[in-house]
Amino acid sequence: MQAVLFDFHGTLAQVEEPVTWVTAAAAACGADLDRVKATILADRLVTAGRAGGPMPRRVPIHLAEHWADRDLYEHSHRAAYTGLAETVMTDVEGLADALYDRGIGPAGWLPYADTEPTLRTLHEAGIKVAVVSNIGFDIRPHFAEWGLDGLIDAFALSYEIGRTKPDPAIFLRACGMLGVDPEHTLMVGDTPADAGAVQAGCAALVLPAAEPGRSNGLSASLALAGCSG
Repeated sequence: MQAVLFDFHGTLAQVEEPVTWVTAAAAACGADLDRVKATILADRLVTAGRAGGPMPRRVPIHLAEHWADRDLYEHSHRAAYTGLAETVMTDVEGLADALYDRGIGPAGWLPYADTEPTLRTLHEAGIKVAVVSNIGFDIRPHFAEWGLDGLIDAFALSYEIGRTKPDPAIFLRACGMLGVDPEHTLMVGDTPADAGAVQAGCAALVLPAAEPGRSNGLSASLALAGCSG
């Protein structure tokens, strides 16, 4: 292998746990939530729909268009997720926007325990790395904040490219950014959409997502890439 493509959410990093997310966002609005209230509110907000969280139970009709376009346009991503948060009743003014801002910033995400050593091993072996993500916001600041930006050669983000996984075009674009052939490229992700890289001619490894900060078996990609951890 000459290159490895990595998904972002559920593969290299995970969103922070919900109560911390809600507590931090409320604090940004000047509100101090106790643990019980924050837990109840977090449960309702996650059910309504959180960026980086499970699929919402229901998407209101007035948000349907933004929801469909959330990974293609920044404004739709924000409108979709702030709109979903606004369906949950709260007495914290400005909470929906604060939740969104917390949820897309580096502070709201944690890299997996395997992420840094895996990326560093690939980098030191001369294997190129790109992040390929269905996402509606820029994640480059996250890698800079974590001190990992020097280990990533390219970012193929759906909202910048105009294509989403499993469309082969986004994987081919990533390979083009790296200057490698798909036949010499491995895609690592955590969903069937990531396995769509096979249609572009890449090999694929699908791993289970894990809780924030834990190991998710990412180092298994090293053997497939032809280097050891």
